[in-house]
Amino acid sequence: MRHYVGGGFDSSGVPLPLIDPTRGTVVGEAPSAPRELVDRAVGAAQQALRGPWATWSPADRARLLHQIADGIERRFEEFVTAECADTGKPRELASTVDIPRAVANFRSYADLLSGRGERSWHTATPDGRGALNYTVHKPLGVVAVISPWNLPLLLLTWKVAPALAAGNTVVAKPSELTPGTACLLTEVMAEADVPAGVFNLVHGGGADAAGQWLTEHPGVDAIAFTGESRTGGTIMRAAAARLAPVSFELGGKNAGIVFADADLEQAVAGTLRSSFTHSGQVCLCTERVYVERPVFDAFAEALAAGARALSGYGPMVSAAHRDKVLGYLGKAAADGEVLAGGGTPRFSDDRDGGFWVEPTVLAGLPEDHPVVREEIFGPVVHLAPFDTEEQALALANAGPYGLAATVWTGDVSRAHRVAPALDVGIAWVNTWNLRDLRTPFGGVKASGIGREGGDHSLDFFSEPMNVCVKL
Repeated sequence: MRHYVGGGFDSSGVPLPLIDPTRGTVVGEAPSAPRELVDRAVGAAQQALRGPWATWSPADRARLLHQIADGIERRFEEFVTAECADTGKPRELASTVDIPRAVANFRSYADLLSGRGERSWHTATPDGRGALNYTVHKPLGVVAVISPWNLPLLLLTWKVAPALAAGNTVVAKPSELTPGTACLLTEVMAEADVPAGVFNLVHGGGADAAGQWLTEHPGVDAIAFTGESRTGGTIMRAAAARLAPVSFELGGKNAGIVFADADLEQAVAGTLRSSFTHSGQVCLCTERVYVERPVFDAFAEALAAGARALSGYGPMVSAAHRDKVLGYLGKAAADGEVLAGGGTPRFSDDRDGGFWVEPTVLAGLPEDHPVVREEIFGPVVHLAPFDTEEQALALANAGPYGLAATVWTGDVSRAHRVAPALDVGIAWVNTWNLRDLRTPFGGVKASGIGREGGDHSLDFFSEPMNVCVKL
């Protein structure tokens, strides 16, 4: 585990332990970057902006993105192994979602870049000769990319790919809990034609460490961050001091709505997936589901049975996060009803030292209860009945978050009526996490600022400039 600065590897800094979440054992260490190294990384990125990278055409950058994607594919199994070792997620999930999506991130932005053009306007002038106005997209400069522990490679590349596509240089900081795939990515970068300083990686924590020093650095021109809302607020205050643009994908307390006319079997299967994928440690996961009263009991029984039957799920990422989730479950058991789960599984092997929580289905809590209102980010879902469409929308839209939602219904008119009325950045109807990488992705309220995906990301990472030529 090494930093990557100015095209070279560096191991300086106090080592931080890396813990296998499946067993709770220390399996390695990663260095925590000293402030001097963060300064050097930003300096290398600034210097690269003035080097040959500045002359690369969009076609050149698109070729590089495909080259990076090729490098990930060549080392696919290494990336899968590293992703599983860091997060404890099932190998099937890493090999079918996380690593393929990282490849797709680079390829999709390479393809978008190849077809991206500039706009122009012919403007009338009093002398009749006219003028030509056209737009040039220029890079923002040095971009700080701060990525989280739950989808380490996917969310890192989701920002790095468009930032590079737009001609920026990057200083990235992965979570100190999950640095493995980021380190492999630096090796891919070193083997590709990435000019020195265009991509840099530093390890370390957030407060009073690499994360804080990077986001406060006067040489950083923009910040792209995925993580919890409170941390986003801290970063926003740091960026505000120098008016640096920010792109935030933050927390969520995502709702699902199940109408009585839905295919119940499909809705149960979809909710099991949306609630318990990666043990609920995905920003898009469903944590509260509102079910129309005529089918509430049947849905609750089927979902609880499905949760009890789940196998092959992973642990929480750390002991601290497991304890946080279990704390919420203790509150739920005292004030409501536990339909399934509610504790820690027992394996009778070395996994009992890991950070496991059972898939849990809850009911009977009031809407102002912390378990219903606060983001848990674990394998926990709460069920509540509703009687009217208006009530369902009011319940789903309540609270400070607005990232994603699901709607399960057999009525096409209702689907088109309800989905746009949800206060979220993305709503799925009769499915969950079906993504087209060209579409806008992000949240409202405390769930984020801005949109990622397709041209939306390229627009954020670019500064549009107008050129006016009098004819």
